[in-house]
Amino acid sequence: MARYAQIASTGRYVPAQVRSNAELDALLGEPVDQWLIDNVGIRQRHLIGDDEVTSDLAVHAAHQALERAGVAPGDVDLLILATDTPDYISPGTASVVQHKLGAANAGTFDVNSACAAWVIGLDMAARTIATDEAYRYILVVGAYGMTRYVDWTDKRTCTLFGDGAGAVLLRAGEQPGFLGGNIRSDGSFHDYMGVFIGGTVAPTGGDGSPRQVLEIRKRFPPDTNNRGWPPLVRALLDKIGQPVSAVDRIYFTQLNARTIEYVMADLGLPLSKTHMIMDKWGYTGSACMPMALDDAVERGIGPQPGELVIFCGSGAGYTMAATAFVWTG
Repeated sequence: MARYAQIASTGRYVPAQVRSNAELDALLGEPVDQWLIDNVGIRQRHLIGDDEVTSDLAVHAAHQALERAGVAPGDVDLLILATDTPDYISPGTASVVQHKLGAANAGTFDVNSACAAWVIGLDMAARTIATDEAYRYILVVGAYGMTRYVDWTDKRTCTLFGDGAGAVLLRAGEQPGFLGGNIRSDGSFHDYMGVFIGGTVAPTGGDGSPRQVLEIRKRFPPDTNNRGWPPLVRALLDKIGQPVSAVDRIYFTQLNARTIEYVMADLGLPLSKTHMIMDKWGYTGSACMPMALDDAVERGIGPQPGELVIFCGSGAGYTMAATAFVWTG
């Protein structure tokens, strides 16, 4: 009998502290509010608390997903954490989440493909369920604490990023479920944007070491995602034998509302088939797509049983990923 990965439930966590565009106007000493609203769609962002770390955000979102599915932490077989803001360089933060969550029977690993990591983790989890009967429930969590690395005097970065977490619980089922995935990369962009201090290229030491900070060292072409996402989605749909018109819901990396509007027009899909959250939560990286999905579900505008759902994202490096699911609810 065929096995498929189905999305059983969703969850999210948004930290309490809010920083508005107006506060950034005062902090930076220049107006950025209206520009952000008009060009990106961001009005405010939430910041990780002083007493929180990335694993804490992930645990909150994971708990919510498990509670909604009626699944105990001990029943989780595998926990995949998508993040590029880990608690530590080593060990993996997924192990920390497992311990805090009480998912003692779950295997764990981290995925770091920057902001594309959650889609890639979802793809990996779905294929694992489909091919190995030992896995019944897999948690895929995206967690993001990038404001810990933001320079609040750099308007290119501090204006965009927020923190949060989103989770999806996958379960094994007899009906699709997962239909396929597509991953593409261009490593020539690896030195454009990132947290470049702390690895073997430039390890940190004691006092006087360079602070780990998010840097934009080179400017991405402004139409990178505009050019990349439509062919990525079309190639995935070709793989699963579906036309673009068959897409019922599609969720994107929540970096720029104008990009999403452009791509939806390119695909010939109405904006009602997507959902955006950057206006209230800022750009939450590897957490943004499960957060957008969960917000849509909670508001009653999410996928319905039998609908074709696409997730499409990208991250620094440069990596793009897309997956396709039939929503089972």
